[in-house]
Amino acid sequence: MAFMKKYLLPILGIFLAYYYYSAKEEFRPEMLRGKRVIVTGASKGIGREMAYHLARMGAHVVVTARSEEALKKVVSHCLELGASSAHYVAGTMENMTFAEEFVAKAGKLMGGLDMLILNHITNTNNPMTVFIDDIDQVRKNMEVNFLSYVVLSGAAMPMLKQSNGSIVVVSSIAGKTANPLIAAYSASKFALDGFFSSVRVEYAVTNVNVSITLCILGLIDTETAMTGTAGIYNAEASPKEECALEIIKGGALRQKEVYYDSSVLTPFLLGNPGRKILEFLSLRNYNMEIFINN
Repeated sequence: MAFMKKYLLPILGIFLAYYYYSAKEEFRPEMLRGKRVIVTGASKGIGREMAYHLARMGAHVVVTARSEEALKKVVSHCLELGASSAHYVAGTMENMTFAEEFVAKAGKLMGGLDMLILNHITNTNNPMTVFIDDIDQVRKNMEVNFLSYVVLSGAAMPMLKQSNGSIVVVSSIAGKTANPLIAAYSASKFALDGFFSSVRVEYAVTNVNVSITLCILGLIDTETAMTGTAGIYNAEASPKEECALEIIKGGALRQKEVYYDSSVLTPFLLGNPGRKILEFLSLRNYNMEIFINN
């Protein structure tokens, strides 16, 4: 009974308050008007659709990807749609120096930063296959799909702290559950959850007012995904346009996680209240002076 009064009842109250108040929040497109937003992996697919949504909302956008020709078209269309400003910087996230310099350049172009949307993945022509010994593929996935996200977010933090901004991390159900035939990709997505969820707790404890939204996506009908899964994986694909909008909404509302999948069961099955309770309880074991001194 003492344990229930001391721990379980307060925890239950926190969860009820969280769900009650989060349900009352409503997204409004004007939340993004005039906001300064970076979108990576924006030459096609979900990233391109996010850039177009942001443009319609009147945001300033800087997009990046490998293809300069594709980015030129994206920026041109963003301006047609009503973006406050639109710029591109072409380059590869395999180059960590480029990743760091890109953020600085984007910040100068927009005069700061309000939202960093990390969406890119490694360019791979490898089919879905059983993992045997392709260490180079694992390394490339971890560097581009994970390490570059860490570099970009670190470079952006001074600007995001000034604006009380947001980091939006586009991940996958493959970063929450075991998925055969994509072991290297899945490993990189699990790494995103571990790193950014841990950093989110650090921000909360140290009163850093920068939100982190992890977006867990199912199969989306992008050209890359449809080509890569053809004849191998037959789940229903969700529309990239709606997916892009849900990601933006989650970031604007500063949600911790966004689930977008063709199955309505996904957020209920992966929401995992047990993990959240354990994370909350584990904080009791830390010396809080470590956080204060940092």
